[in-house]
Amino acid sequence: MLLEEQRFLHEDLERLEQGISDRVADDPRQLRDRLSRDHQISGFLTRIQDQSKRLLEIYNDTDGVRRQEIQAISTGDPFDEFYKQLDEIKDFHRRYPNEPVENLERAYRKKVPGDSDLAAAEIDNMFTGEEAYGRFLDLTTLHEDYLNLAGVKRLTYLQYLDTFDIFTPPQCPIRRTDKTTDQYFNYVGALATYLEGFLRRTRPLEALDKLFASIDTDFVAAWDANEVPGWGDDSTSQGQAERKAMDESGDGIWCADCEKAFQNENVYRNHLSGKKHLRAVEARAAGKCPANGAANGGTSGASAGKAKAQLRLKERAVAEREYRVRRMAGAMQQQKSDTRVNVERKQGMTERERQMELDTLFAESTEPTAPGGEDESDSEGDEKIYNPLKLPLAWDGKPIPYWLYKLHGLGVELTCEICGNFVYMGRRAFDKHFNEARHIYGLKCLGITNTTLFREITQIEDALKLWDKIQRDQKKEKSSTENVVQMEDADGNVMPEKVYYDLQKQGLL
Repeated sequence: MLLEEQRFLHEDLERLEQGISDRVADDPRQLRDRLSRDHQISGFLTRIQDQSKRLLEIYNDTDGVRRQEIQAISTGDPFDEFYKQLDEIKDFHRRYPNEPVENLERAYRKKVPGDSDLAAAEIDNMFTGEEAYGRFLDLTTLHEDYLNLAGVKRLTYLQYLDTFDIFTPPQCPIRRTDKTTDQYFNYVGALATYLEGFLRRTRPLEALDKLFASIDTDFVAAWDANEVPGWGDDSTSQGQAERKAMDESGDGIWCADCEKAFQNENVYRNHLSGKKHLRAVEARAAGKCPANGAANGGTSGASAGKAKAQLRLKERAVAEREYRVRRMAGAMQQQKSDTRVNVERKQGMTERERQMELDTLFAESTEPTAPGGEDESDSEGDEKIYNPLKLPLAWDGKPIPYWLYKLHGLGVELTCEICGNFVYMGRRAFDKHFNEARHIYGLKCLGITNTTLFREITQIEDALKLWDKIQRDQKKEKSSTENVVQMEDADGNVMPEKVYYDLQKQGLL
């Protein structure tokens, strides 16, 4: 019966190819139907690979069964072989009377309205309500896990969405020693697993295995070259680089020993003589020189080297997951930005509006497509939307209500000269643009590095005047700190230290 199995595999491959071509020719309008189609095609491709492997094994005929079966048919009386196989089939069905027969035509044909679509039901169970069939990320559980880590700041969900893929200071306040704990290892592993699963659910037809293999290869090369951000073996040079970057950006000063950022230079200098900083320096020096114990005894030196190797191995496992999260998040920038916009939009909605939106989304996803629906959908898409007031369009493609338009002040035009006279519609968009790349780039072109003090300033002349005043105030503050030390002469006259030494050099005292 090996030849019958071979014929069945060829038929199965042809029906699979026909099923894929039927689905590729279809272009569903809704995201749910599109995902269902892609996952069906992905399943068909996987089955084609499995059936092709089995077919190759039959053609290779390593055990010689196929050759024997062909020889039995070609030699002797063909009717004897026919009745022999017929008796085997009857005996099989006699022993298994309820054995179902697989209908390939029904299994691979495209679903029509009215049929029970199991693939669509699987798509419904594949995504949460917050993900909206792969349009947005759902990181609420991971956000709670992040807040339970040691040494983190209390971040809102919006702030977490901006920094969940950044693992270096000052955005990530977690120390390197705290990253080797089991709690942080489980958190980063869960984050990497979620992003990988999200990619597989939303992009079933892409070669994701090659992407993940390239990520692993790039990580090994970066780790061997000591170029993984935040995990360099030479932590001293790394801390100096981080401090230099923070000094240039004007965000503060980084202390590599305490692994902490300071916004004020005077605070940074004063903490250098503190007990906490001195203990951190000693602990860091002891960690960098584990071989010092070898002078006292070979056993202590070997144990210290073994402990350092184990620590480095644990750091590599954590760094690998951080690297995967960073690369996968870079491949999902669109979903990341859409998630932030969606969260901001939902925060301004009432519970009734959220429920209405969910009901509308569910009604659209479960609405069956009638025969000839393509022509009707094309005609609906060609209809011109009546919008005489030129209102902005909502998520459903229809103009927003006029009261909402007036509430957000979208009719007010606000111009920013620093952004190249770009016009922002509404106060909300105008307030948001001060933290966007366009405005920050315009300030940097003017030579302004500290952009946090220039909010609500849109004119180039005003920005230059304020920057000049800030620099003059900084110079004045620096000069005033130099004149803090007071000296007193023999007559009791009090004067600054610099004036005292100048008079003394001239012999006037």
